[in-house]
Amino acid sequence: MSDPSSKPEDELAGTEQPFVAHLIELRDRIVKAFIAVALAGVVLGIYPGPAALYDILAQPLVAHLPEGATLIATSVISPFLVPLKILLMAAFLMALPVVLYQVWMFVAPGLYSHEKKLILPLVISSTILFLIGVAFCYFFCLRAGVQIHSEFCPQEHHRSP
Repeated sequence: MSDPSSKPEDELAGTEQPFVAHLIELRDRIVKAFIAVALAGVVLGIYPGPAALYDILAQPLVAHLPEGATLIATSVISPFLVPLKILLMAAFLMALPVVLYQVWMFVAPGLYSHEKKLILPLVISSTILFLIGVAFCYFFCLRAGVQIHSEFCPQEHHRSP
């Protein structure tokens, strides 16, 4: 029989790091994730470009605008900032697997081996489900929302002279 006073050996025993080492590791992981997003942003900035990404995102709204109507800028700098924000969000989506991997590499040393086995299914399923959610919102929710909104808004009637 086993001795009840003996405890099972902890596989993480002796792997502790000082607090500053954790901060340095966190900084390095954040920098690597930022570099991945920046590289994706450069790629998306070259092709297809911020204007094309804006056109893709605005297409459901433009399709439901009355004939002759256009989108307007509500501030002086918004024609520059809105495509830039869309570019950065698209870059984050493109770099999401790298960002999730960096998060995992920061968290993994504190997990047991049976917990580490879950990472591959977790990262793959998280990325796929997130992208499915984005596609669902773009192809269904955004289009349906714009259509419902355009039905409730009063239409401008023009009289012919």
